[in-house]
Amino acid sequence: MSHKLVNVGFGNSVVSRRVVAIISPNAAPIKRLRDEAREEKRLIDATQGRKTRSVIITDSNHVILSAIQSETIAQRFSPDLTVPKDEIENEK
Repeated sequence: MSHKLVNVGFGNSVVSRRVVAIISPNAAPIKRLRDEAREEKRLIDATQGRKTRSVIITDSNHVILSAIQSETIAQRFSPDLTVPKDEIENEK
């Protein structure tokens, strides 16, 4: 079984199937989420000392900080992992 890795910057990668969300770090609830993850030893800092530009949430409830923009990371996912537009419309 092979797992697709997605580069989150500076040679760091995450398994694409484990990612639940990629979000901007600026909102207050996200800052609280990051602080809680740090206290509970679930925070992974992949920024290499640079400014945090995106926060990645995994299915194991780990929080990964990245210095790469959220949009850039989202584009690195292969098209076969995206939900087709007609499936989204059918769910409404």
